[in-house]
Amino acid sequence: MVGTRTWTVWGLQAVVVTESASALEAAVQLVQQVLREVDEACSRFRPDSELIRLAGRLADGSDVSELLALLVARALRAAAWTDGDVDPTLGNDLSALGYDRDFAQLKSAAGMPAAELALSVPRRPGWLRLQLDGRHLRVPADLQLDLGASAKAVAADLAAAKVNAALGCGVLVSLGGDLATAGPAPGDGWEILVQDAEVDPRQQVLLPAGAAMATSSTQKRRWEQNGRTLHHILDPRFGLPAEPVWRSVTVAAGSCLRANALSTASVVRGHDALGWLRSLQAPARLVDRRGNVMMTGSWPESPYAPAEEMAHE
Repeated sequence: MVGTRTWTVWGLQAVVVTESASALEAAVQLVQQVLREVDEACSRFRPDSELIRLAGRLADGSDVSELLALLVARALRAAAWTDGDVDPTLGNDLSALGYDRDFAQLKSAAGMPAAELALSVPRRPGWLRLQLDGRHLRVPADLQLDLGASAKAVAADLAAAKVNAALGCGVLVSLGGDLATAGPAPGDGWEILVQDAEVDPRQQVLLPAGAAMATSSTQKRRWEQNGRTLHHILDPRFGLPAEPVWRSVTVAAGSCLRANALSTASVVRGHDALGWLRSLQAPARLVDRRGNVMMTGSWPESPYAPAEEMAHE
Protein backbone atom coordinates (compact mmCIF):
# COMPACT_ATOMS: atom_id res chain seq x y z
CA MET A 1 0.00 0.00 0.00
CA VAL A 2 1.31 3.45 -0.94
CA GLY A 3 1.72 6.31 1.52
CA THR A 4 0.82 9.93 0.71
CA ARG A 5 1.50 13.26 2.42
CA THR A 6 0.45 16.72 1.23
CA TRP A 7 1.41 20.15 2.57
CA THR A 8 2.02 23.71 1.36
CA VAL A 9 5.49 25.08 0.58
CA TRP A 10 6.53 28.17 -1.43
CA GLY A 11 2.83 28.89 -1.90
CA LEU A 12 2.48 25.57 -3.74
CA GLN A 13 1.11 22.15 -2.94
CA ALA A 14 3.82 19.63 -2.17
CA VAL A 15 3.00 15.92 -2.39
CA VAL A 16 5.13 12.91 -1.51
CA VAL A 17 3.95 9.41 -2.44
CA THR A 18 5.95 6.35 -1.46
CA GLU A 19 5.54 2.90 -2.92
CA SER A 20 5.58 1.58 0.65
CA ALA A 21 3.49 3.34 3.29
CA SER A 22 6.00 2.41 5.98
CA ALA A 23 8.62 4.62 4.32
CA LEU A 24 6.42 7.72 4.13
CA GLU A 25 7.48 9.56 7.29
CA ALA A 26 11.19 9.18 6.63
CA ALA A 27 10.66 10.17 2.99
CA VAL A 28 8.79 13.35 3.93
CA GLN A 29 11.60 14.38 6.27
CA LEU A 30 14.18 13.89 3.53
CA VAL A 31 12.13 15.84 0.99
CA GLN A 32 11.57 18.70 3.44
CA GLN A 33 15.29 18.83 4.13
CA VAL A 34 16.03 19.23 0.42
CA LEU A 35 13.40 21.97 0.09
CA ARG A 36 14.85 23.88 3.05
CA GLU A 37 18.33 23.70 1.59
CA VAL A 38 17.18 24.89 -1.85
CA ASP A 39 15.18 27.73 -0.31
CA GLU A 40 18.13 28.83 1.83
CA ALA A 41 20.37 28.77 -1.23
CA CYS A 42 18.35 30.66 -3.83
CA SER A 43 15.13 32.22 -2.54
CA ARG A 44 14.54 35.68 -3.99
CA PHE A 45 12.16 36.53 -1.14
CA ARG A 46 14.13 35.88 2.04
CA PRO A 47 16.92 38.27 3.09
CA ASP A 48 18.97 35.48 4.65
CA SER A 49 19.18 33.31 1.52
CA GLU A 50 22.64 32.85 0.08
CA LEU A 51 21.58 34.45 -3.20
CA ILE A 52 20.40 37.65 -1.50
CA ARG A 53 23.31 37.82 0.95
CA LEU A 54 25.80 37.61 -1.91
CA ALA A 55 23.91 39.94 -4.25
CA GLY A 56 26.21 42.89 -3.68
CA ARG A 57 29.32 40.82 -4.45
CA LEU A 58 28.19 38.87 -7.48
CA ALA A 59 28.86 41.71 -9.94
CA ASP A 60 32.59 41.30 -9.25
CA GLY A 61 32.29 37.52 -8.92
CA SER A 62 32.09 35.43 -5.78
CA ASP A 63 32.48 31.83 -4.72
CA VAL A 64 29.13 30.26 -3.88
CA SER A 65 28.02 27.06 -2.21
CA GLU A 66 28.03 23.78 -4.07
CA LEU A 67 24.23 23.75 -4.05
CA LEU A 68 23.81 27.28 -5.41
CA ALA A 69 26.39 26.56 -8.11
CA LEU A 70 24.44 23.42 -9.04
CA LEU A 71 21.15 25.35 -9.20
CA VAL A 72 22.68 28.02 -11.44
CA ALA A 73 24.33 25.39 -13.65
CA ARG A 74 21.02 23.56 -14.09
CA ALA A 75 19.25 26.85 -14.85
CA LEU A 76 21.82 27.56 -17.55
CA ARG A 77 21.28 24.07 -18.92
CA ALA A 78 17.54 24.77 -19.17
CA ALA A 79 18.31 28.05 -20.95
CA ALA A 80 20.56 26.25 -23.45
CA TRP A 81 17.95 23.55 -24.11
CA THR A 82 15.36 26.23 -24.91
CA ASP A 83 17.57 28.74 -26.77
CA GLY A 84 17.03 31.18 -23.92
CA ASP A 85 13.25 30.94 -23.67
CA VAL A 86 13.80 29.92 -20.05
CA ASP A 87 16.13 32.61 -18.68
CA PRO A 88 17.25 32.70 -15.01
CA THR A 89 18.05 36.43 -15.07
CA LEU A 90 14.53 37.89 -14.97
CA GLY A 91 14.40 38.79 -11.28
CA ASN A 92 14.38 42.55 -11.90
CA ASP A 93 11.61 42.20 -14.48
CA LEU A 94 9.43 40.17 -12.13
CA SER A 95 9.98 42.67 -9.31
CA ALA A 96 9.11 45.58 -11.61
CA LEU A 97 5.88 43.79 -12.51
CA GLY A 98 4.99 43.44 -8.82
CA TYR A 99 6.17 39.89 -8.17
CA ASP A 100 8.59 41.02 -5.49
CA ARG A 101 7.47 38.84 -2.57
CA ASP A 102 6.18 35.36 -1.94
CA PHE A 103 3.21 34.73 -4.22
CA ALA A 104 0.92 34.07 -1.25
CA GLN A 105 1.35 37.74 -0.30
CA LEU A 106 0.26 39.07 -3.72
CA LYS A 107 -3.31 39.94 -4.67
CA SER A 108 -4.27 36.87 -6.65
CA ALA A 109 -6.09 37.36 -9.93
CA ALA A 110 -6.47 33.71 -10.90
CA GLY A 111 -9.16 33.27 -13.52
CA MET A 112 -9.03 36.89 -14.66
CA PRO A 113 -8.07 37.57 -18.31
CA ALA A 114 -4.45 38.57 -18.74
CA ALA A 115 -3.62 42.10 -19.84
CA GLU A 116 -2.48 42.80 -23.39
CA LEU A 117 1.01 44.30 -23.06
CA ALA A 118 2.88 46.29 -25.69
CA LEU A 119 6.17 44.67 -26.64
CA SER A 120 9.34 46.64 -27.24
CA VAL A 121 12.59 45.91 -29.07
CA PRO A 122 14.06 42.51 -28.12
CA ARG A 123 17.07 42.79 -25.82
CA ARG A 124 20.28 40.88 -25.33
CA PRO A 125 19.72 37.57 -23.49
CA GLY A 126 20.72 37.88 -19.85
CA TRP A 127 21.66 34.23 -19.37
CA LEU A 128 24.48 34.54 -21.90
CA ARG A 129 26.05 37.20 -19.67
CA LEU A 130 26.31 34.99 -16.58
CA GLN A 131 29.69 33.47 -15.79
CA LEU A 132 29.92 30.28 -13.77
CA ASP A 133 33.29 28.59 -13.38
CA GLY A 134 33.03 25.73 -10.94
CA ARG A 135 31.68 27.47 -7.85
CA HIS A 136 32.70 30.98 -8.92
CA LEU A 137 29.68 32.98 -10.08
CA ARG A 138 29.52 36.40 -11.70
CA VAL A 139 26.21 38.15 -12.32
CA PRO A 140 26.30 41.58 -14.07
CA ALA A 141 25.10 44.39 -11.80
CA ASP A 142 22.03 45.13 -13.95
CA LEU A 143 20.71 41.57 -13.66
CA GLN A 144 19.05 39.71 -10.79
CA LEU A 145 18.78 35.95 -10.70
CA ASP A 146 15.38 34.33 -10.39
CA LEU A 147 15.88 30.57 -10.23
CA GLY A 148 12.29 29.89 -9.23
CA ALA A 149 11.03 27.58 -11.97
CA SER A 150 14.21 25.61 -12.60
CA ALA A 151 15.10 25.39 -8.88
CA LYS A 152 11.67 23.92 -8.11
CA ALA A 153 12.19 21.27 -10.76
CA VAL A 154 15.73 20.52 -9.58
CA ALA A 155 14.45 20.29 -6.01
CA ALA A 156 11.93 17.65 -7.09
CA ASP A 157 14.65 15.69 -8.91
CA LEU A 158 17.07 15.91 -5.97
CA ALA A 159 14.44 15.02 -3.39
CA ALA A 160 13.19 11.95 -5.26
CA ALA A 161 16.75 10.72 -5.81
CA LYS A 162 17.65 11.29 -2.15
CA VAL A 163 14.64 9.34 -0.87
CA ASN A 164 15.32 6.41 -3.16
CA ALA A 165 19.04 6.34 -2.29
CA ALA A 166 18.42 6.54 1.46
CA LEU A 167 15.38 4.32 1.81
CA GLY A 168 15.48 2.10 -1.27
CA CYS A 169 11.79 2.62 -1.97
CA GLY A 170 9.96 4.01 -4.97
CA VAL A 171 8.88 7.63 -4.54
CA LEU A 172 7.04 10.41 -6.35
CA VAL A 173 7.67 14.04 -5.38
CA SER A 174 5.35 16.75 -6.68
CA LEU A 175 5.99 20.47 -6.17
CA GLY A 176 3.17 22.52 -7.59
CA GLY A 177 2.65 20.03 -10.39
CA ASP A 178 6.33 19.44 -11.16
CA LEU A 179 6.79 15.69 -10.66
CA ALA A 180 9.91 13.61 -10.22
CA THR A 181 10.03 9.90 -9.51
CA ALA A 182 12.78 7.50 -8.48
CA GLY A 183 12.90 3.79 -7.78
CA PRO A 184 10.15 1.28 -8.58
CA ALA A 185 6.60 2.45 -9.27
CA PRO A 186 3.50 0.77 -7.83
CA GLY A 187 1.80 -1.57 -10.29
CA ASP A 188 2.18 -0.51 -13.91
CA GLY A 189 3.29 3.02 -13.05
CA TRP A 190 2.39 6.18 -11.15
CA GLU A 191 -1.21 7.21 -11.81
CA ILE A 192 -1.25 10.94 -12.57
CA LEU A 193 -4.28 13.17 -13.08
CA VAL A 194 -3.29 15.81 -15.63
CA GLN A 195 -5.48 18.88 -15.12
CA ASP A 196 -4.43 22.46 -14.44
CA ALA A 197 -7.56 24.33 -13.31
CA GLU A 198 -10.84 22.70 -12.32
CA VAL A 199 -12.53 23.99 -15.50
CA ASP A 200 -9.84 22.47 -17.73
CA PRO A 201 -10.10 19.08 -19.48
CA ARG A 202 -8.65 16.25 -17.42
CA GLN A 203 -6.79 13.10 -18.30
CA GLN A 204 -5.45 10.18 -16.28
CA VAL A 205 -2.07 8.82 -17.38
CA LEU A 206 0.47 6.30 -16.16
CA LEU A 207 3.95 7.66 -15.56
CA PRO A 208 6.60 4.92 -15.64
CA ALA A 209 9.18 4.50 -12.88
CA GLY A 210 11.98 7.03 -13.13
CA ALA A 211 10.12 9.43 -15.43
CA ALA A 212 9.20 13.02 -14.65
CA MET A 213 6.52 15.48 -15.67
CA ALA A 214 5.92 19.22 -15.41
CA THR A 215 3.04 21.57 -16.12
CA SER A 216 3.46 25.26 -16.90
CA SER A 217 0.32 27.38 -16.57
CA THR A 218 -0.72 30.91 -17.44
CA GLN A 219 -3.86 30.58 -15.29
CA LYS A 220 -2.84 30.10 -11.66
CA ARG A 221 0.00 32.46 -10.76
CA ARG A 222 -1.75 35.69 -11.72
CA TRP A 223 -1.76 38.96 -9.84
CA GLU A 224 -2.93 42.53 -10.29
CA GLN A 225 -0.71 45.56 -10.80
CA ASN A 226 -2.06 49.01 -11.69
CA GLY A 227 -5.30 47.52 -12.91
CA ARG A 228 -3.54 44.93 -15.08
CA THR A 229 -3.72 41.16 -14.63
CA LEU A 230 -0.31 39.57 -15.10
CA HIS A 231 1.05 36.02 -15.06
CA HIS A 232 4.49 34.78 -14.03
CA ILE A 233 5.89 33.25 -17.23
CA LEU A 234 7.87 36.01 -18.92
CA ASP A 235 9.10 36.27 -22.48
CA PRO A 236 12.82 36.96 -21.84
CA ARG A 237 13.10 39.02 -25.03
CA PHE A 238 10.91 41.73 -23.53
CA GLY A 239 10.71 41.02 -19.79
CA LEU A 240 6.91 40.85 -19.99
CA PRO A 241 4.36 38.04 -19.54
CA ALA A 242 4.19 35.77 -22.57
CA GLU A 243 1.04 35.89 -24.65
CA PRO A 244 -1.29 33.28 -23.07
CA VAL A 245 -1.79 31.19 -26.20
CA TRP A 246 -1.85 28.13 -23.94
CA ARG A 247 -3.76 27.74 -20.70
CA SER A 248 -1.29 25.03 -19.76
CA VAL A 249 1.44 22.85 -21.22
CA THR A 250 2.40 19.50 -19.69
CA VAL A 251 5.57 17.70 -20.75
CA ALA A 252 7.03 14.34 -19.71
CA ALA A 253 10.78 13.73 -19.76
CA GLY A 254 13.60 11.87 -18.08
CA SER A 255 14.05 14.62 -15.46
CA CYS A 256 11.78 17.24 -13.96
CA LEU A 257 14.29 19.90 -14.98
CA ARG A 258 13.93 19.05 -18.67
CA ALA A 259 10.16 18.63 -18.44
CA ASN A 260 9.85 22.03 -16.77
CA ALA A 261 12.19 23.70 -19.25
CA LEU A 262 10.21 22.41 -22.24
CA SER A 263 6.80 23.22 -20.75
CA THR A 264 7.85 26.75 -19.76
CA ALA A 265 9.49 27.43 -23.13
CA SER A 266 6.35 26.20 -24.88
CA VAL A 267 4.29 28.88 -23.13
CA VAL A 268 6.86 31.48 -24.19
CA ARG A 269 6.90 30.23 -27.80
CA GLY A 270 3.11 30.37 -28.10
CA HIS A 271 1.90 29.16 -31.50
CA ASP A 272 5.39 27.92 -32.41
CA ALA A 273 5.44 25.48 -29.49
CA LEU A 274 3.69 22.62 -31.31
CA GLY A 275 6.21 22.40 -34.12
CA TRP A 276 9.12 22.75 -31.70
CA LEU A 277 7.90 19.99 -29.39
CA ARG A 278 7.25 17.73 -32.37
CA SER A 279 10.78 18.31 -33.64
CA LEU A 280 12.06 17.15 -30.23
CA GLN A 281 9.65 14.18 -30.20
CA ALA A 282 8.67 15.39 -26.74
CA PRO A 283 5.58 13.78 -25.18
CA ALA A 284 3.42 16.81 -24.39
CA ARG A 285 -0.17 17.89 -23.82
CA LEU A 286 -1.15 21.48 -24.61
CA VAL A 287 -4.46 23.14 -23.69
CA ASP A 288 -5.28 26.34 -25.57
CA ARG A 289 -7.34 29.27 -24.29
CA ARG A 290 -10.59 27.65 -25.48
CA GLY A 291 -9.85 24.36 -23.74
CA ASN A 292 -8.85 22.46 -26.88
CA VAL A 293 -6.26 19.74 -26.24
CA MET A 294 -3.34 19.01 -28.56
CA MET A 295 -0.69 16.34 -28.07
CA THR A 296 2.80 15.69 -29.37
CA GLY A 297 5.27 12.82 -29.30
CA SER A 298 4.06 9.59 -27.75
CA TRP A 299 1.51 11.21 -25.45
CA PRO A 300 -0.69 9.71 -24.03
CA GLU A 301 0.06 6.10 -24.91
CA SER A 302 3.58 6.36 -23.48
CA PRO A 303 3.92 9.73 -21.69
CA TYR A 304 7.62 9.73 -20.97
CA ALA A 305 10.88 10.62 -22.69
CA PRO A 306 12.02 8.32 -25.51
CA ALA A 307 15.60 7.06 -25.42
CA GLU A 308 16.94 9.85 -27.64
CA GLU A 309 15.49 12.51 -25.32
CA MET A 310 16.79 10.78 -22.21
CA ALA A 311 20.27 11.22 -23.63
CA HIS A 312 19.92 14.99 -23.07
CA GLU A 313 19.41 14.64 -19.32
